[in-house]
Amino acid sequence: MTNSHPKKQKVWRVVYTRSRAEKKVHADLTSQNIECFLPLQKKLRQWKDRKKWVEMPLISGYCFINIEPSEYEKVLQTDNVVCYVTFEGKPARIPHQQIDFLKQMLRQSDFEVEICRETFEPGKRAEIISGPLIGLQGELLSCRGNDRFVLRIEQINTVFSVEVPASQLTALPELV
Repeated sequence: MTNSHPKKQKVWRVVYTRSRAEKKVHADLTSQNIECFLPLQKKLRQWKDRKKWVEMPLISGYCFINIEPSEYEKVLQTDNVVCYVTFEGKPARIPHQQIDFLKQMLRQSDFEVEICRETFEPGKRAEIISGPLIGLQGELLSCRGNDRFVLRIEQINTVFSVEVPASQLTALPELV
């Protein structure tokens, strides 16, 4: 006899955390065997007496989680988790591909990744044709004379921009 219950699919979601509690939320969720992803980037921080490299959250206030529906409440009951990020009134679903691209961006070291909170007007679509981010598609934005490749993650109203030389980009046909 076969199991009539289909396997429940895990879905990537994103939660808001209390201020400066992203690493604590990540550690607490991991200890509860909940798959989570906290994008971190090394930054050189300056104090009065010294400089030090520290790992900082790439997107402050957010932690990504890959959960089944049965784990939804467990996440909300975790210390320092404020709520789920919603999109159109429901907890936002983040496609696996966008999490993979974010992980890929963080693995490369040729370009500095920068977060922009502004909303950009839709621009020309482009694809990276060489280098460590080959195959990544998004919108091209010209900013302060530099070409920037922009990956827009609509569900959490965040824009990722990576500085990429124009020689590594190709324009994609306009969507009609």
